[in-house]
Amino acid sequence: MESDCRIPMACLRPRVLALHALFWGLVSLRVFGAALLSEEKSAVTKSVTMPCWQLEEFVVATECTLCNAFQTKAEVACRQTGYVERINCTKSNKDELKSCRSATMEEHLFWKFEGAVLGLTVIFALVVVARQRSLDRQASEKVRRQIESI
Repeated sequence: MESDCRIPMACLRPRVLALHALFWGLVSLRVFGAALLSEEKSAVTKSVTMPCWQLEEFVVATECTLCNAFQTKAEVACRQTGYVERINCTKSNKDELKSCRSATMEEHLFWKFEGAVLGLTVIFALVVVARQRSLDRQASEKVRRQIESI
């Protein structure tokens, strides 16, 4: 009788298994080691380039406002959401711009979401009604055929 095993018996020798384990161990060490090294490097660079509002307390000087066309192109903070607020860091006394989410923008996104949900509700309700009519038609056709066969 033949075995149903799809792995060749040569692959199950201890030396081959040890070589496979060594190979995959080195590959995983290389991958995870590179990931750990990149995290350490990014932690060092983040502390140098982090804005003051991420490192210390701040006071909002100007509430969340819409960026104009020039600010959108020039300021990095405006590119994220299109809205920005001016803040003052308390320890370093720096004025910086911070991206923010406007209440009007949030309301607009909410109503877009509600409209999409309502539209999908209508579409799927129509699909359910059409499917139910189709099933009812099939059932009545089946009953009609059973009656005719009698």
